[in-house]
Amino acid sequence: MRREDKLPVLPFPTPASHTPSADIPPADPPIKANDTADMLAHAIEALQRAMTPKPADPRTGDLPAQDRVVEESFTFVGEPRLRGAISSRLTDTQKGGRVGVASCALTPSNDKDPLARRITALHFPRLTINRWQRHMDSTGQAPPPEIPVALAVEGPHGPVVHATNRAADQTSIHIGARVVDMRALCPELRVEFADVGGDQAALKQLMLWVRRWCPWSALDGPNGLILDTTGSDHLWGGEAAMLREIEGKLSTIGLETDLATAPTHGAAWALSRFGGVREVCLAHELAQRTAPMPTAALRLQGDTVLLLKRFGLKTVGALANVPRLSLARRFQKAVLVQNPLLRLDQMMGRTAEPLQSPDDPPRFSVQSNLAEPVLDPEPYMPDMAQELCAGLHAQGCGARRVTLTIYRTDGDVDRISVATSQASRDPAHILRLFDGKLERLNPGFGFDLITLDASVVEHVQLVQTRIEGGARQNADGGTELARLIDRLSAKFGADNIRRPAPRDSHVPERREGWQAAMAPDGASLPAHQRPRPLRLLQPPEDIRVLYAVPEGPPAQFMWRRLTHKVVRFEGPERIAPEWWADRPGTRLRDYYRIEDQNGCRYWLFREGIAGDGRGGAPRWCVQGIFA
Repeated sequence: MRREDKLPVLPFPTPASHTPSADIPPADPPIKANDTADMLAHAIEALQRAMTPKPADPRTGDLPAQDRVVEESFTFVGEPRLRGAISSRLTDTQKGGRVGVASCALTPSNDKDPLARRITALHFPRLTINRWQRHMDSTGQAPPPEIPVALAVEGPHGPVVHATNRAADQTSIHIGARVVDMRALCPELRVEFADVGGDQAALKQLMLWVRRWCPWSALDGPNGLILDTTGSDHLWGGEAAMLREIEGKLSTIGLETDLATAPTHGAAWALSRFGGVREVCLAHELAQRTAPMPTAALRLQGDTVLLLKRFGLKTVGALANVPRLSLARRFQKAVLVQNPLLRLDQMMGRTAEPLQSPDDPPRFSVQSNLAEPVLDPEPYMPDMAQELCAGLHAQGCGARRVTLTIYRTDGDVDRISVATSQASRDPAHILRLFDGKLERLNPGFGFDLITLDASVVEHVQLVQTRIEGGARQNADGGTELARLIDRLSAKFGADNIRRPAPRDSHVPERREGWQAAMAPDGASLPAHQRPRPLRLLQPPEDIRVLYAVPEGPPAQFMWRRLTHKVVRFEGPERIAPEWWADRPGTRLRDYYRIEDQNGCRYWLFREGIAGDGRGGAPRWCVQGIFA
C-alpha cells in the first residue's frame, strides 16, 4: 500500500484539563495483585464497577434530552450530530411573548422528507442480445438456444465481445474480451455485430413507453431506465403488483428486466443490479438493505472500486463506518460522480438527486386502459375528450395543443397532435380536428393504452355578453374565426394557411409580412402618420417618366404600355435606407402620391438622386395603388 492510499487517523479528543472536579466521580483505585487468583478477582470487581451506571450530572439533569448542548463531533457512522436547541432555556420575557418561535426556527423542518419519494429502476442486462434475438425470430433465422452467440463491436485491437447469450455465458465467454481469443476458447461460437445505435434508439423509445405507469421517466446509463413512481403505485394495487405488471409487460416484448423500488435513485439502482427479484425497499430499511452490497453498487467506476478494496472497504456498510472527514480528505480531488462520500449521501437521501426527465408531464391528461389490444382509438375518444375538457373548464384553462398517444403491445409508442389558434375546451371542436389524422397512426399488433393530453395550455378569459349571465370566450366573435383557422390548418397543414403580420420597419415592402395563421398575434404597430396605399406591388414595377426638373415630380409616366398624365401630386416623402439591414451603396427614395387624368391614384418613388455618387440616373417605380 502506498502512502497516499492510506486513510488518515483521527485522534480521540483529549480533555481540556486533567484537574479532578467535584462533579466528576473519582477514578477507580489501581489494582494490586500478587498472584493470578487475586488478579482475576480484582478484574471481575473492576468490570462490575464499570458496568454500573454513573450518576447524572446535576447541571444538566433538569433539562430535557433534546435541549442539552452536545459537542459537535463525528459519530461512528460518520454523520455529524446536530446541536441542541437552546430556546427553551429562555424565559417568556426574553422570548418577547412568542412561545416556541425560536425552537421552531432551530429545529430542522420535516415538511419535505427526502425519503418520501419512490424511485423505480429498470435494468436490462441483455438488451442488445434480446433485440437481436427478437429480430432473428421475426425473420425465422434464430439459432437454437444451445448455440453460443456473441455480439461484437470494434475495439482498439480488433472486434471485442459486447453482448452474449446464456449459452455463451456457460462456456466462459465474457464481455470485453477479444473475439479471436474467445473463438479459440469456443470454436462453435457464432459472432455477429451489435447495433449500438439501434439499442440506444430503442431505449429512448422504451423510456416513453414506460410512462404508462408514471409521468416521469429518464434514461439511466446505456442499459437502464429510472422512473419516479411516487403516488402511482396505488393505481396498480401497490408497489409489488406494479413491479409484477412492469416485468410482465416487458417480458411479452422479449426483454429481460431487473427492477427495484426504493426511496432514492442510488438505492433503486443498486437494488436492481445487486439485489433480489423485484426488490421493494422502504425508508427505514434503506441502511440495512444496502449495507451488505459491494462498493460497486454506489455507481463508482473500476479505479475507485479497486482503491476502496485496497483499503479493505468492500461493502457499502464498511464504507459508511469510516469517518466522513477521512473520506473527504482522501477523495477531495475526485470528480463528483466518482466521490464515494457523495454517492453514499445520494443513496441514503442526504443529498438530493432529482430525476432529469426530458420533458415535463402534461398538466391535463386522461387515459383509457383497455382490457385487450385494439386497432382503432376512435370509439374511445369522445369520452376522453369530454373528460379532458371538463378538467380544463374546472381550472379555467384551454388547450392550445392536444396530443393523442397510443402505447402498442410491442413496446412502441405512436402519437399525433393537433393545435388551435386560440385556447379551446370544446370537445366537439377538438374531436373534429382529428378527422382524417387517425389513419396516420400505426397500431402494429394493437395497443392497450390510450392517452389524450393537453400538452400546451393557456388561461381563458371569459367575458359576459348577455344580461342574464351568459358568457363566452371572446366578446368580439373571434372564436368562430379561430375555429375556421383550426379546421383549415388541420386539413391543409399549418404552414399552408397564412395571414399578414406587421413588422417594425419604415421601408414599405418590409413593414408587412406573412406568418402562419396558427401563430400567436404579435405586438400591434402604430398606424403610419401618412396615408399608405391599399395594395402594394411586390416587387415595384419600373416606369418611364417625363418631368420638368430632375428633382421634381413627373409630368407624365408610362406604365404597362399606357400613358398617364399627372393632374395632381403630393410629396416628396423621403425614406432613407436601413443601414443595419441594407447593403452599402443602397440609394434613398422620394415618394409621390400621383393622380392621373382618369382619377386613379398611384404611389411612385424615385430611387436615388442625380449626382449622389451611388449609380447612374435615378430609377422611377410604381409601388402602390390607392383605393
